[in-house]
Amino acid sequence: MRRDARIKAFALVFEKLFHSCDEFDSESIDELKKLEDRQFSREILSAFEDNRNLLEEIIKANLKDYEINRVYKVDLALIFTALSEMKYLKTPPQVAINEVLEIAKVYSTEKSSKFIHGVLSQIVKSEKL
Repeated sequence: MRRDARIKAFALVFEKLFHSCDEFDSESIDELKKLEDRQFSREILSAFEDNRNLLEEIIKANLKDYEINRVYKVDLALIFTALSEMKYLKTPPQVAINEVLEIAKVYSTEKSSKFIHGVLSQIVKSEKL
């Protein structure tokens, strides 16, 4: 299921926000049952890793009344995950946004979904994704 692949990618993006390791933990990706899910998760991670600086600049430009270093790291990882998917994997914005909002309901705070949705919606408008 693609959601499992997104959750795995989100968890590894979250980890990458704290550790500057060169590679992601591919063993955890290998836990996904389907080959296509493992590939999808790796594609999200590669898009994030290869374009992190640009993605960060896009997020910074679309944060209102926030500094990126003050954004809750779980929310930031979810935003990075969705943005990587929308911009580089060409996932339709509604799909990527809805998926990370569902993940946020499990892994983040009660108010996070609204914040994440606002940031991603602004990015979609400004970047014409």
